[in-house]
Amino acid sequence: MYPREIIFGMTLYDILMGVGVIAAMLIFRYFSDREKFDAKYHNFVLGVAVVTVIGAYFGAVALQAVWNALAGGKFSIGKNTGATFFGGLLGGAAVFFAVYFLAGRFVFKDGLHKKNIYTLVNILAVSIPAAHSLGRVGCLTAGCCHGAATDAWYGIYMVNPGYRVIPVQLYEAVFLAVLAAVLFILCRRGFRYCMPVYMISYSVWRFFVEFLRGDDRGSSFIPALSPSQLISVLLFLGGAVLLFLLVRREKKLSETSAA
Repeated sequence: MYPREIIFGMTLYDILMGVGVIAAMLIFRYFSDREKFDAKYHNFVLGVAVVTVIGAYFGAVALQAVWNALAGGKFSIGKNTGATFFGGLLGGAAVFFAVYFLAGRFVFKDGLHKKNIYTLVNILAVSIPAAHSLGRVGCLTAGCCHGAATDAWYGIYMVNPGYRVIPVQLYEAVFLAVLAAVLFILCRRGFRYCMPVYMISYSVWRFFVEFLRGDDRGSSFIPALSPSQLISVLLFLGGAVLLFLLVRREKKLSETSAA
């Protein structure tokens, strides 16, 4: 759409990715105030988030490099490697929890970080799709992550790859925006299962929207599934397990308080 530099060497893709990160932080700030997190904990989480963004970026590039290697037989990381959301999600999650718990042991002697983890994860489930939605609009402007070629009325011409395609980036941006809005409302109402709902909802969406994709994303070790579809299956299972564990935890807490 518009994969050109606008200011300071940044394209619309870069700008929208940055806006997405800011949106995620604003959502966290909103719920942090509602939950009455103290300033020390709030700033601690923001600090962890900065490190997480860096880890997510490297995870996104590294996983794409792996898929490229599986498809072409050569592992290489460079400016043309590309990036994949699932790599960013997995890499970011690993960095976040590692830094959160390791650093939290020294920062909070009273274990405040452990006490707040369930509430924090619930909030993150709102922040992630909000940021991802804006990132997908960035993908649309960059011409990456596009759909299959089409001559239909809903097709959009893209400079890269140079023909009309199904705008799956736009579809996903809308889906994620709606999902973020729904989770925002649920979280405000005290719903405690936002993360498994996000994981299950997005994995189902991503699995099926992959059939509309037309860009080369490498291959998985299961021929019938693309890399993203394979990870979608794992994300769905992870969400189901997390939902089960959270429901069981809430049940035990209810029984304890009633005793």
